[in-house]
Amino acid sequence: MDPRALFSSLPISLRAALLMMLAMTFFASMSVFIRMSAKELDPLEVVFFRNFLALLFMLPWIARRGVGVMRTKRIGLYSIRALINIFGMAAGFTALTMIPLAEATALSFTTPLFVTIGAVLVFGEAIRARRISALLIGFAGTLIVLRPGVEAISLGALLTIGNAVVIAVTTLIVKTLTKTESPATIVAYMALLQSPLALIPALFVWQWPTAETYVWLTLLAGAGTLGHICWTRACSMVELTQLQPLDFIRLPLVALAAFVMFAETPTIWTWIGGAVIFSSTAYITHREAMIARRKQS
Repeated sequence: MDPRALFSSLPISLRAALLMMLAMTFFASMSVFIRMSAKELDPLEVVFFRNFLALLFMLPWIARRGVGVMRTKRIGLYSIRALINIFGMAAGFTALTMIPLAEATALSFTTPLFVTIGAVLVFGEAIRARRISALLIGFAGTLIVLRPGVEAISLGALLTIGNAVVIAVTTLIVKTLTKTESPATIVAYMALLQSPLALIPALFVWQWPTAETYVWLTLLAGAGTLGHICWTRACSMVELTQLQPLDFIRLPLVALAAFVMFAETPTIWTWIGGAVIFSSTAYITHREAMIARRKQS
């Protein structure tokens, strides 16, 4: 049987789960590709190539959509999002060269916590006792990973948390854009704006990559692009709450890859803290979905 026909014959929830797991595999592999690329290049240059090569991959898709996909009256907000995102990527990519990959992945689970806080501050969303409790538990998980007072908090850990904050901010910007803009337009402007912005800081540390590094950079851009495609398709099939638990598979995938490629072994505190953080964010996502359903009914 044709693989596409076989895939289409599966229940929609199973198809979404398979696509989500594939997306998480691509996202997990990006950490390895970033680390390998940064062996030769400065992380700022890796950020540029990540965006530039992804743009090359997406140009045929943008061309098929036509000029209509570029129509917008919110170019200023798109530009702010792209600029902020470049700072976040620079922080996150640099962090992956400084701390164990599993630790960085565990700390990245804090992003939904910052999104929740931002939604309250920016959109005035109500925050009740259960969400407050989940937030406190999530940040307690962060302390378990960092263990302040037992170990010094590294610059890499702080950069990872900074990246999580930036991703949360850009998520809120996208939430604002979706009120007036199509998903295709949002994706197109992300690809088109981030490459030239990322080039500016990259020029200050520029060196031409070797053939081997070009391979890692291409794999990085490809994994990022394919991961977002799989994630977007999965989210279009079922509610995000059904897919959220699968996000946690990034941690064992990254831990396995880091052990094989770099002989890194995660501490027990990374596993425990990552699980606590993830559980709190999964609960917050579930509660927000329940509230949204009640408002619609």
